[in-house]
Amino acid sequence: MSFTRYLPLFGRICLCLIFFYGSISNFLEFNQTKQSMTEMELPIPAVLLIGNIVFQLVGAISLLLGFKVQWGAIILIVFLIPTTLVYHDFWAKPDQIIAFLKNIGLIGGLLLLIQTGAGPVSLDGENRNSPSI
Repeated sequence: MSFTRYLPLFGRICLCLIFFYGSISNFLEFNQTKQSMTEMELPIPAVLLIGNIVFQLVGAISLLLGFKVQWGAIILIVFLIPTTLVYHDFWAKPDQIIAFLKNIGLIGGLLLLIQTGAGPVSLDGENRNSPSI
C-alpha cells in the first residue's frame, strides 16, 4: 500500500477545514454575523446566514468523508462565489485581495475535485476515477 493512495484524503481534509471552521464560527456567532450582514444591507440576512452555515457544513462533511464529493464541491463553489464577491471586493477595499485570491484558490481546488473524484480512501470508493455528475 503506497503513501500516495492517501494524498487525495489529505487534500480533502485540508480543503474542508476552512469550511468547518466557517460554519461553526457563524453558528456560534450567529447574532453578530447576522448584524454584520444587516449593516451591509444584505436582504434577509438570517436566511442567508442559515444557508451559509448549511452549505459550508454539508460541503465540508462531503469532502471529509469522500461521499458524493463532486456534489459537495459544487455546493461549496455555489457558496464561495457570492461570498467572495460580496465580502472580498478588493476593487473597493484593496486589503481584501489576499482573501479574494484565497477563495479563488479554494474554487480551483474544488474544481479539481469535481474532475478527479474523491480518491481511493473515501466512501465513494476505489473504483471511482471519474465524476458521475
